[in-house]
Amino acid sequence: MTTYIFFDDALRMLTNAFLLSAVLLIAASGIGLAVIETIEKTGER
Repeated sequence: MTTYIFFDDALRMLTNAFLLSAVLLIAASGIGLAVIETIEKTGER
């Protein structure tokens, strides 16, 4: 009993994973930049 993944389903899964990783990367970089900016502002005082 072997289960096959059709090409359309596999392509859809890969596309969703790519888009999700891109969104998470942009969100993480935004949070990181905000943290760095806050640290720099507190260091200037």
